[in-house]
Amino acid sequence: MNLRKGLLLTLCCLPLFCQAKQIAIVIDDIGNHQRDLDILNLPGQVTFSILPHTPYSQIFAERASKTNKELLLHIPMQALDKTKALGPGALTDSMSKTQLQTTLGHALASLPQVKGVNNHMGSELTQLTEPMKWTMELLKKRGLYFLDSRTTSQSEAQNIANLYGVANVSRHVFLDNIVTESQLKHQLEELKLKATHFNYAIAIAHPYPETVAFLHHALPELQQQGFELVPLSQLVENKYIQLAKAEQKQAEHRTNDE
Repeated sequence: MNLRKGLLLTLCCLPLFCQAKQIAIVIDDIGNHQRDLDILNLPGQVTFSILPHTPYSQIFAERASKTNKELLLHIPMQALDKTKALGPGALTDSMSKTQLQTTLGHALASLPQVKGVNNHMGSELTQLTEPMKWTMELLKKRGLYFLDSRTTSQSEAQNIANLYGVANVSRHVFLDNIVTESQLKHQLEELKLKATHFNYAIAIAHPYPETVAFLHHALPELQQQGFELVPLSQLVENKYIQLAKAEQKQAEHRTNDE
């Protein structure tokens, strides 16, 4: 194991040291419905992930940028269940490198405001080494980070992102797999527990009316409870600041041992 990989693995088990327990909440699946535009009224620094080539993707991105909301590209990727409709702009296991990078490039060109990318579905594609290499190669060229939605525990996305030098993080909690009030509360508590333990946590949610209504009253309470809602890129930056500090410490120890 090389030094940098070892530090990355160590870092995954350490808290990100920051002034408050920081939480990022990413709302996926934006762009299919006009009602998605109203989600921009959610309080605080919520991050939004937009499906490419959807009816409201570009107008949402334009409005979000005017209010300094952080955006990701929610790129559809091949699922293990081949019957699932992936939607426009999907990356599939049958694509060549040129086809995949061209498709991803077109999606990124349609949404120039994005700072990063995360996978929509992708339980198959994120397990496949070559498509992930092609994906990360392009993200590295564009200077974008990757959020692994973790739709499978077998995902190779972060390993390959590390190989290509692409900044990356992964999801801790899905807030709304079940959209009852009790389950939304339960998942938010799980998110807060992880944030308390690690000093940060990342959730993914969806633009369901029930989720949006829940977040309208839940988000203002987070600050009162000692949590800070931040754009996802802030947690990405924190991760690599800590990595740089860890590398510096390792270098100092080696110097002292000589």
